[in-house]
Amino acid sequence: MTHDIEVSLLGRNEIVREGLRRILTEEHFQVTASVEDSAQLRVTVKDQTGFRSHIIIIDNGPDQFGLENCRKLQQRFPGSKLVLLADEFDYGEVAEAFRAGVDGYIVKEISCEPLISSLHLVSMGEKVMPSQLAGTLANGNGAMARRNWRESIADVNLSEREVEILRCLILGYANKVISRRLTISEATVKVHVKAILRKLRVSNRTQAAIWAVKRGLETHLAAQPKDRTILNDDDSGFELLSDCAA
Repeated sequence: MTHDIEVSLLGRNEIVREGLRRILTEEHFQVTASVEDSAQLRVTVKDQTGFRSHIIIIDNGPDQFGLENCRKLQQRFPGSKLVLLADEFDYGEVAEAFRAGVDGYIVKEISCEPLISSLHLVSMGEKVMPSQLAGTLANGNGAMARRNWRESIADVNLSEREVEILRCLILGYANKVISRRLTISEATVKVHVKAILRKLRVSNRTQAAIWAVKRGLETHLAAQPKDRTILNDDDSGFELLSDCAA
């Protein structure tokens, strides 16, 4: 349930924060703080006991504001999940962010549906990585990665449908989103996910995604809808609410 997930927004750009606040409120998240520095957040966030999960979304901005605050936020709010919102994908920054203790790294070009799915996964204890990371790792090895992937599929006997679902797991999609993308029932998705975890001998979706990325699985999905992007610093974010609610 989204209404028992508390969200705090931290960032210097008020327009970005307000756009996020409206999107998340529309999706029934409880946005209880929207501030521009961590000192204000410490005063505002006092009691999280009424919520199943507390997520702090930090707008990194062009000056690395969010990355600088991650370590101190982890110390001040040890029970909270941290999500870094980046202007653009940067491989080195992703690694640094996870070393600093973030639970999710999201690039602002993400569309609304994957954003909401990513936050749900974070609230359940999963680590969320940007889809661009998969492409970077796979392209780094080129043909060798593709050959390794074909061999890996043969070794674990993955079906074509299971490979499609693995791609969705890399992109951070929840079961409900996967069912829409692949036009199958959510129950069928759950069956496939369980089969994937069993075949790969891993315990959760994140481990399955990492397994696939390391072996060169590309994340291209055919016939994806052309979603509009959200929350660039030069965009108010307001006009995108109707897209998210659709």
